Amino acid sequence: MKTRTPVLLIVMTLLIDAMGIGLIMPIMPDLIMDVGNADLANAALWGGILSLSFAVMQFFFSPVVGNLSDRFGRRPVLLVSLGVLTLDYALMAVAGTIWLLFIGRIIGGISSATHSTATAYMADISDPDKKAQNFGLVSAAFGIGFVLGPIMGGLLGEFGPRMPFIVAMCLAGLNFALAFFFLPETLKDENRRPFEWRRANPVGAFKVIGALPGLRPLLFINFFYQIAFFVYPTVWAYFTKARFGWEPAMVGYSLAAFGIGMAIVQGGLIRVIIPKYGEEKTLMFGLVFNLIAFAATAVVPWGWLLIALTPLTALGAVAQPALMGIASRKTDKNQQGELQGLLTSIASIGMMFSTVIMTSIFWFFTRDGAPIHAPSAPFVASGALMGLCIFIYATHRTRSDKI
Repeated sequence: MKTRTPVLLIVMTLLIDAMGIGLIMPIMPDLIMDVGNADLANAALWGGILSLSFAVMQFFFSPVVGNLSDRFGRRPVLLVSLGVLTLDYALMAVAGTIWLLFIGRIIGGISSATHSTATAYMADISDPDKKAQNFGLVSAAFGIGFVLGPIMGGLLGEFGPRMPFIVAMCLAGLNFALAFFFLPETLKDENRRPFEWRRANPVGAFKVIGALPGLRPLLFINFFYQIAFFVYPTVWAYFTKARFGWEPAMVGYSLAAFGIGMAIVQGGLIRVIIPKYGEEKTLMFGLVFNLIAFAATAVVPWGWLLIALTPLTALGAVAQPALMGIASRKTDKNQQGELQGLLTSIASIGMMFSTVIMTSIFWFFTRDGAPIHAPSAPFVASGALMGLCIFIYATHRTRSDKI
């Protein structure tokens, strides 16, 4: 475990997994229109239902899977998850009705434990002072995968809406093979604990993890952070079209640039920042910089300047790995899976809240008869939420210092 091999394999596993998820995004409208005999408007409605079902299942089952990995180990849970995910892509590739697609998304949400289990695996093999840096690699791998996946999906979609699912199935199968042959178990017998249903749900996990010293404020910060940060995938395309008249290609390029910037920050720059300044200062820096980035996005007058600011706005991405590192250090070794499952669950519900809140704010300030025309209003709201995160963390730090 002192070699870099497990770290590299986990990063590869997450990269391939994220690519598999991103592959299917560009072709979902065509696939839904095909199997559901629907027009684009109804396809968008069904697409929202499919995405919501995936997020809801992930919210409820991530704590279950996290607790299972604390009981039975990371390796078997990861293998089962990857195996079911492979079969799920196969189902989606042959689905002939909208209801089979719906079942596929439910199965996908339940089996989407790869991220939380892989993150717990990373916590197991990382020294305490290296956890946040390695969590940055986890986030960077997912970021790169989400950049490459949609690009490949768009190209593969030229061969039909089923082809990306076939390739995603092959990638998930490759992922399973890598884990089966090269990933050893990392959870020692003395660090395992019995599985308890009362803790294997979001509410129970929050009560247990939140009761640990210093964890509850971090969980609330993570929740508000997720709502604020999901403003990018939620309204970016609508905001840039309304504000600057961008076409889909430019929207895609800008999101790709942001994803690459995040990957560089979380995979490389954070390995310089955290050793120099520590996790606590890095978290505060990330929160403050995100606040500045949201404010700048809200007032920037030209589209070219928004693109130029992209590398700088990505600097705020240091906050999430730093928060995960602090939370992991405050949690026992036999609760790492439970912690990561809870964080994944919080991210899922944060995404659901963000989707509703940010699109509603955008609608209110861009509709006919709006009190003021303000397409950037969702970014103002995200800045306010980031300010709330800063307040919670500053208050928490002040109380900790007094204790």
